[in-house]
Amino acid sequence: MLRMATWRAAVNESLSGPTKELTVTNHRHDPVGLRVLGNLLDSVAEEMGTALERSGVSPNIKERRDYSCAIFDANTELVAQAAHMPVHLGAMPASVNAAAQHCPLADGDIVLLNDPRLGGSHLPDITSVQAFRVDPTDARPFAYLATRAHHADVGGTVPGSMGLTTSLEEEGVIIPPTTWVRGNNRLPEVEDELLGPMRDRGERIGDLLAQRAAHEVGQRGLRRIIERIGTRALQDGFERLQDAADRHVKTLLDKIPDGIYPAQDTLDDDGFGTRKLKICVSIEIDGDSAHFDFSGTAPACKGPLNCNAAVVYAAVQYFIRCLAGEDIPSSGGTLRSVSIEIPEGSLLDPPAGSPVAGGNVETSQRLVDVLLLAMAPALPGVIPAQSQGTMNNLVIGDASRAHYETIGGGCGGGPVRAGASGLHVHMTNTQNTPIERLEHTLPVRMTHFGLRRGSGGAGLHPGGDGIIREFELLEPMQISILSERRDRGPGGLAGGRDGMTGNNFKIDGESQQVLAAKWQQQVEAGTRIRIETPGGGGWGKVEDLVPPHRNDD
Repeated sequence: MLRMATWRAAVNESLSGPTKELTVTNHRHDPVGLRVLGNLLDSVAEEMGTALERSGVSPNIKERRDYSCAIFDANTELVAQAAHMPVHLGAMPASVNAAAQHCPLADGDIVLLNDPRLGGSHLPDITSVQAFRVDPTDARPFAYLATRAHHADVGGTVPGSMGLTTSLEEEGVIIPPTTWVRGNNRLPEVEDELLGPMRDRGERIGDLLAQRAAHEVGQRGLRRIIERIGTRALQDGFERLQDAADRHVKTLLDKIPDGIYPAQDTLDDDGFGTRKLKICVSIEIDGDSAHFDFSGTAPACKGPLNCNAAVVYAAVQYFIRCLAGEDIPSSGGTLRSVSIEIPEGSLLDPPAGSPVAGGNVETSQRLVDVLLLAMAPALPGVIPAQSQGTMNNLVIGDASRAHYETIGGGCGGGPVRAGASGLHVHMTNTQNTPIERLEHTLPVRMTHFGLRRGSGGAGLHPGGDGIIREFELLEPMQISILSERRDRGPGGLAGGRDGMTGNNFKIDGESQQVLAAKWQQQVEAGTRIRIETPGGGGWGKVEDLVPPHRNDD
């Protein structure tokens, strides 16, 4: 298989070159043609992401790349996605379906939403949906295009909309499916209503316009494919990609020994005194199907560690794709052979109005930890040790502005290699904010940024190291931290040792205060905030290391 950069270049050339001829057969047993079509559709989603990044205003979009783009068929089933954010992409189908159900989506319309009960991950992640029609007069859309981007602030009581909250309303503006662009014309009254309570309206509208630009690129990309192969072949390809994903997953599940595989792990706390929030799963493998039962998980909590069911589906989809060991078409067929049971009222399906800001970023990570831990006995030569298990969420802001970032950490060691250091892992796929952009955007000075040497767990294949990120405030600002793995480090596997826990510090001169995993406060100029992220767990026993051969002759 071609490397991603290679096939992407070939795809772009085939779509843009005036003399190129692209043929994708309609035969249902043509795996090469199906792979070509899948790559073409994925490349359109990638181009949408590039447009979003280049058009974006905030560091969240331009530097951190906290966004995702995808293509859906006329039934709002996923058919293609870019390699963006797993927690976004697995939850987006529910939002696209909600937009199609609640709004007409005429030609040229764009609908916005972020409601967690309708597939939203948390309020800062605003989803935009646009219908694609081959002919503008077609009654029914041929496909849908969607983007999801994390906005640095959507209002609420805390700058950045990512703090210690006890209700969804405290976290910001809740957007049900709402038409923002009608017939290619923006609706000023909608912008005033939605953006009025948000900090830094100029940055908000700039990032929304970047999402709109991504839609324009996606529309052009789909038209180029149709010009080459026609609507019938593309529609058939949508169905075949979904069927192929289902076949891949069935083959994967059939290779796993039948049985029931339980596991559990805990979140540190919810920021309001409730500790050791349990997440449980029991995975039942029966031939080429699987059932995921999350019974036993803790009830919904007071703080913002709850997550909606769409995030659970995203975690399961990510888990399956990790197990596959090969490319599965990025389509809705991935979960056809899977059933998921989530206890109502639990941490993973909380009552309406529950705070969810941290569920998308922290609880989602622990979900992956639990899923991998459950499958370790069945696939001992496949499952790695636990990675850092947190996104180390940090917000710096005041009444008029907000900056949000996540910080990477250590990856778990695995059966064949050591864990990588200083990366964003599992349900996130962002980048660290460059020092130059952070210092340009906010009155801060970065005083330390580097790997946290020795924080990865020892083992035959050691865990990767975390990151140390320390900055000094040049003006008074409000700081909010949502983090995990401060009580117990990421677990080792197969005899490997745990990675080190993370730490948060507030430093005033020579005085150093250890901060809680969830913490927020107004902080004065001259104060430094230091975040040390967890290392990954080690895999395999240290004593199994083969000592280097000595030649004494």
